[in-house]
Amino acid sequence: MLHALMVPALALMLMTQSPPQGKIDAAAVSAALDPAKAPGTILIARGDKIVFERTIGTISPESETPHELGQTWRWASVTKQITATIAMQEVAAGRLDLDAPIIRYLPDSKAPFANRITARMLMQHVSGLPRTGEGPIARDDWPTFYSVDLGSPETGRTWCEGPTTREPLSGFFYGDCDFIMMAAVIEATSGKPYADLIATRIAQPLGLSSVGVFPRAEPTVVGFSEGKPETSAFRLENFGGAGALFGTTHDLLAFDRALMTGKLIPEAQRAQMWEGKPEYGMAALGQWAFSTPLKDCGDVPVRIIERRGFIGGVVLRNIILPDLDMVIIMTSNRAEAEPAYGEIWQQAGITHDVMRAALCSTGTPL
Repeated sequence: MLHALMVPALALMLMTQSPPQGKIDAAAVSAALDPAKAPGTILIARGDKIVFERTIGTISPESETPHELGQTWRWASVTKQITATIAMQEVAAGRLDLDAPIIRYLPDSKAPFANRITARMLMQHVSGLPRTGEGPIARDDWPTFYSVDLGSPETGRTWCEGPTTREPLSGFFYGDCDFIMMAAVIEATSGKPYADLIATRIAQPLGLSSVGVFPRAEPTVVGFSEGKPETSAFRLENFGGAGALFGTTHDLLAFDRALMTGKLIPEAQRAQMWEGKPEYGMAALGQWAFSTPLKDCGDVPVRIIERRGFIGGVVLRNIILPDLDMVIIMTSNRAEAEPAYGEIWQQAGITHDVMRAALCSTGTPL
C-alpha cells in the first residue's frame, strides 16, 4: 500500500479534473456488480447528494423477489467505526487519554495487562486481549461467546478480561474483545450506557431514526450462506460495541457525512482516528486508512477510509473517500460476498471495480 502522505498530489489533480457534480457512469458501476455472489444494495454519494443507488439481485437464493432500498441492515463491525468516533469525542472533551492504561477508567478490570493496555491499543487491535474464536465452540462452529445469554460470564467484558498469553503490542490480532472493552471504557468516561451514547451522541443529533443497538424487536435483512439461511447460533446483541448496531444505508451515509464534515468530532481527533499504521496493515482507530492507485487508472493513489462488516450471512463495505468528498456503501445478504468484495489495494474484487468505475471509467483519474 502507498502512504497517505501522497494524497496532496491527488487532491490537486482532483481540483482540476473533477467531472460535473453528480456525474457517475451508471453502466460501468452496474457492470462491476455481481447479483449472484453479492446481491444487496449499493449507494454512491458525492457531498450530500446520492448520485447512484440501486438494488442488486434477489433477497433469497431461491426466490425472484428483488432486494428493496430503505431496509434496515445489521451494521456488524461498522459498529467499531461508530464506537471509535464516540471515543474520539471523549478525547476531544478531555475525559479520555488514548495512551493512558485502561485501569485508570476501569479500576475493577481483571484483564491481565489492564495496567498497560490503552484505548489506542484496543482500537488498533494490538492489546493482546483474548479472541472469541479461542474460546469454547458451540453450535454450527460459532464461539460460545456469541451463543449464550448476554448476562453470562462466558460472554461480554467478563470473558474478554480472561487469561491471555499475548502481551500488549506483541502483534496485530483482530478481535471483538478490543471494542467490547472500548465500549466499557467510554461508558466509564461518559457515565452513560453504550446504547444511550449511540442515541444521544449519534442517532438523535443527526436525526437517524433507524439506528439502534441489538436486540431489536423487528427483524433486519436476513442473511444466507452457501444457498441456505444463516445459522441462528449467534446473538447479535453479544457483539456489543464491536458489532451490535443496525440501521439503513441512508443513515450510515448521514453518519459518514457528519464525520467527514466535522459535525461529530474536531478535525484534530478525526486525523488521529484516520491515521493508518503500516506496521499493523494500515489499521487506524476502528477502521483502515490507506492510499492506493486503481487498476488502469493512472498512478495517482486514492486515499481510502475503509470499514468492513461481516456477521453470519450479512456483509457491508463502508468506504469514505475524504479527498473526493465521496462515500460508497455496499450491502449484501450472502456470506459469499465477503471474499467477492475483495481487497482494494490488490486491485481486485467488487469493491475495487466499483470504485474504479465510479472514479475513472474513462481510464484516467477524476
